[in-house]
Amino acid sequence: MRQDIELLAAFDDHGQGGNPAGVWIGAVLPPAAEMAAMARDVGFSETAFAAPEGEGWRVRYFSPASEVPFCGHATIALGAALARRHGAGRFALTLNAAAISVEGRQDGARMQAALQSPPTRSRPAPPALVDAALALFGYGHADLDPRLPPACIHAGADHLFLALSSRAALAAMTYALDPGRALMDAHGLVTIVLAWSEHNNLFHSRNAFASGGVLEDPATGAATAALAGYLRDLGWPHGGRIEIVQGEDMGMRSLITAEFGNDIGGPIRVSGTARML
Repeated sequence: MRQDIELLAAFDDHGQGGNPAGVWIGAVLPPAAEMAAMARDVGFSETAFAAPEGEGWRVRYFSPASEVPFCGHATIALGAALARRHGAGRFALTLNAAAISVEGRQDGARMQAALQSPPTRSRPAPPALVDAALALFGYGHADLDPRLPPACIHAGADHLFLALSSRAALAAMTYALDPGRALMDAHGLVTIVLAWSEHNNLFHSRNAFASGGVLEDPATGAATAALAGYLRDLGWPHGGRIEIVQGEDMGMRSLITAEFGNDIGGPIRVSGTARML
């Protein structure tokens, strides 16, 4: 089955960068152990597995180290792969704990996809967790942007969000994988999102994914959806849309768009392009 995995980069920047993902599409999902083994062999931060179920698709996501409840960039890659096979359209997806959808279309070599995330929620981050995370990355409280308090954010998966006060602080992000995994596992976090606001609608972000055995992801749609939900909860002047630049410090610049209304907890539309690898 490993040879059946398609390799795509999601949220690329005009044919460059993006976050690599594996996509497996078959008649029936393999056993969990087999999917986990295939994801380890692929070695990307996530591989999406999809099989027909009812009027839509049953989907599971695996990183090299664990199963993930929801992965945005792999969903974008899956939307592009489904559009290549079945033509442009909207595809209903059933995840382990949520029902979402993804749209995909292909225009020549260019593929575009947009997902509707699971519901969102956010809450202030416990001070002890914030202190532990700052220590992990070597930051102090003075490195934080006071306009955007640290928060636990969710859109199908749990993340810690830390807003930094400067682009230089974001560029300096570094941490050790094993302590990062221990911290994330202890608090049930899939990732830790670090971001700097260039202006109200443009954020530069980095995403630590030690829980999945990956030091950093160059593009993270699930975390973008969770961040958009947090900004809405906070009353940030978002104007219904934010842009995320991610992966730039890794040499894998990625572009993510999130669009959303004012209904607290409602899903977020996350969109971008994809390319074959």
